[in-house]
Amino acid sequence: MREMLRLLRYVRPYWLPLAASVVLMAAVGAMHAMIALLIGPVFDRVLNPAAAEAPVELFTLPLLGRPVFLYDLVPASIHNVWTAVAIAILAVFFIKGVSEYGGTCLVNYAGFSAITDLRQKVFDRLLRQDAQFFETHSTGRLMSSIMNDIEKIQVATSHMLADWLRQSFSVVGLLCVVLQKDWKLALVSLTLLPFVLVPTVRIGRRIRRTTRRAQDAAADLNQVLQEALSGQQVVKAFCAEKAESDRFRAVARRLRSSSLRYVAQQAIASPLIECFGALTIVGLLTYARAQIKAGQMTTGEFTSFVIALLMLYEPVKRLTGIHNIFQQALGASQKVFEYLDRAILIRDRPGATRLERFERSISFEGVSFRYPNSPNGFQLESVPLEVKAGEIVALVGPSGAGKTTLANLVPRFYDVSEGAIRIDGRDIREFQVASLRNKIGIVAQDTFLFNDTVANNIRYGEPKAEDDAVREAARNALAEEFILRLPDGYDTHIGERGLKLSGGQRQRIAIARALLKNAPILILDEATSHLDTESELLVQRALGNLMAGRTVIVIAHRLSTVRRADKIVVVDGGRIVETGSHEDLVSGGGIYQRLHELQFLDADPLVKP
Repeated sequence: MREMLRLLRYVRPYWLPLAASVVLMAAVGAMHAMIALLIGPVFDRVLNPAAAEAPVELFTLPLLGRPVFLYDLVPASIHNVWTAVAIAILAVFFIKGVSEYGGTCLVNYAGFSAITDLRQKVFDRLLRQDAQFFETHSTGRLMSSIMNDIEKIQVATSHMLADWLRQSFSVVGLLCVVLQKDWKLALVSLTLLPFVLVPTVRIGRRIRRTTRRAQDAAADLNQVLQEALSGQQVVKAFCAEKAESDRFRAVARRLRSSSLRYVAQQAIASPLIECFGALTIVGLLTYARAQIKAGQMTTGEFTSFVIALLMLYEPVKRLTGIHNIFQQALGASQKVFEYLDRAILIRDRPGATRLERFERSISFEGVSFRYPNSPNGFQLESVPLEVKAGEIVALVGPSGAGKTTLANLVPRFYDVSEGAIRIDGRDIREFQVASLRNKIGIVAQDTFLFNDTVANNIRYGEPKAEDDAVREAARNALAEEFILRLPDGYDTHIGERGLKLSGGQRQRIAIARALLKNAPILILDEATSHLDTESELLVQRALGNLMAGRTVIVIAHRLSTVRRADKIVVVDGGRIVETGSHEDLVSGGGIYQRLHELQFLDADPLVKP
């Protein structure tokens, strides 16, 4: 019930259409009961012309203090039983149809709106998670939760909620009919229901577990699909199509197994109800023969009772299926609520203020860090570093030394484990995260572009930027020349991850994006490492325009790109081991000199054996 109540909280803002749907579905249930009540007059009076003309009693309402007759439901001028029955039947089905249509639309509106809000809340929550979260959760699994898991919940809170209201009110109305016709017979007939409902509840619990396994298998399938399609060039290069096909098949079969188990568990309720219903009907027929012979019940009354009972079993059977659907939704909701309940680690502290400007320096004071998921693995230890405003500081060192980790601490992609990073003397954790990141521009080696136009990719961080500002940023990034050669210029769609562009072109778009943002602090993470010589030259020139007048932290393997840095910091094993200019370090006998010699050592020419 806790999960169910939590789901229903998302429906609370839409209580008015939901309440209206409840009223309309109550009308549907009442009309179901009226259909059963009208069966008696049809058999006893309409199909039996010899029957005496007398008022036709339909039911008794205690509040009225007298029975309700057929003629009470039609205009006073009508005194013919068949005409009255015909009008009543048409009116009942009209009211039932209109109420069912309106109730279904309203409850689906409330359900779809609630799930849209839930999906948005989950998406917003995921966007605000820290880098550690995305390291431990694959993209495919997250997409599966947002789409597949919430889709299961959506079915329960829209289609199934509408059906649940419809069937529940039908059960109430039909129960009133059978109890009024012969309450003793009704109680005997309904004693079999517990033998159906108890197993249904137990099956529902199994369905919840089965659904969770099925959703996990669907997430695995989504992950395989996402990786295989995103990495299709690697798959082709290594002729791994068969391996990926086998991997997909194995996960798909696991999903099939879980889905079939769910179908088998859900389907057992219907035959249970039908078998017990058949036993009930046989017993009723035996009882009815004796009652009709004794003149204590007419054929029409018994027919009305039996039809009402049969109509009652149908919504009960439907409700057991709906119960299983709700259990399926609750199983799917576990992962969704797990994401919602996960704390956001990188967030604004109470009383955090905006970082209005950057003026003096960025200082690392005894900064230590270790990845939360690898407490015994890589770590930064007691890092002291100062980057003054307007300086270009290069971070160099072997792969895995901690250069990127150190740079990622500045925009708070992670928080330090010990020590502090200060901007103009204040701990960056005292600033609002958004205002801190607004002051930092980043150009990484793996440039990510969206499947959108060139212009929209450039103005991604500044969506309200004018076209002239976008073009100026592109010109300063040396990108306008190739942009104008594209089929639609700035309005050209560049494909997923910008695959329609070369590596150098993608980097220049990223530089234009950073130029338009115009942040005073700039982080360049291996921005030219994957480029050919010509592209690297163009990108270096564009980076020169970008770096002008900014405080820059450069991460580079190619030492030729950092010679002009004001300060070079050598990182090794999570520690700063050397600091100085290129001229100081290149002959200092340390790691920088060794890296420099390795990079500029002439390789032996290849000799054909």
